[in-house]
Amino acid sequence: MNYLLPLLSVLIGYIIALFLKPKNKTNLKLLLAFSGSFLLSLTVMHLLPEVYESKNSNIGLFIMLGILFQIILEFFSKGAEHGHVHGHAKMDQIPWLLFISLCIHAFLEGFPVDHHHDLAVGIAIHHLPIAIILTTFFVNASLDKKAIFFFMITFAIMTPLGTIASDFIPQLNDYYTQITAVVIGILFHISSTIIFESSEGHKFNIAKVSMIVIGIVLAYFI
Repeated sequence: MNYLLPLLSVLIGYIIALFLKPKNKTNLKLLLAFSGSFLLSLTVMHLLPEVYESKNSNIGLFIMLGILFQIILEFFSKGAEHGHVHGHAKMDQIPWLLFISLCIHAFLEGFPVDHHHDLAVGIAIHHLPIAIILTTFFVNASLDKKAIFFFMITFAIMTPLGTIASDFIPQLNDYYTQITAVVIGILFHISSTIIFESSEGHKFNIAKVSMIVIGIVLAYFI
């Protein structure tokens, strides 16, 4: 399930966008708010205590490096990791900078999953609305259907590949704590940005706060 959940969530999001063509942006934003809250809560409640138990004095530095690395990735992805894609200009080919930065992001997210099975659920919930938004964006930009499928299927397998790499490459496991700390920084940035960007004008409302609270409560009991 660690491998399947993140993979299936992207494929389900792709299918929803392609065939159901959801028009209600409010529901997507609420789902984003829930996913951001759930992912942030999992990070704080489960990943963070583990890396600080290692007694590595540089954990804080690696977390900050993760935040910085995600900011750099977003120069190329334009914030697609948290559903921040705009424009309807036609595309003749895959936006490769967006593609590469998203794949790096997804690959790194998969690294701690084998040690934290609940994170697979968090990433799956996080990737579902992103997949819907990305597919809709590409369809509206008239990107070739084969290119869209290639983009989404590759994006879907990157998180499981990250988990497989952490399982079978001993050299990576030697630096598990440091890499996980970097991933924590990435998840901090992504999830907090999702929470603040998932409503117009960055304003909070009852529905959004409710979704955030539900995300926190579910993460606590997992």
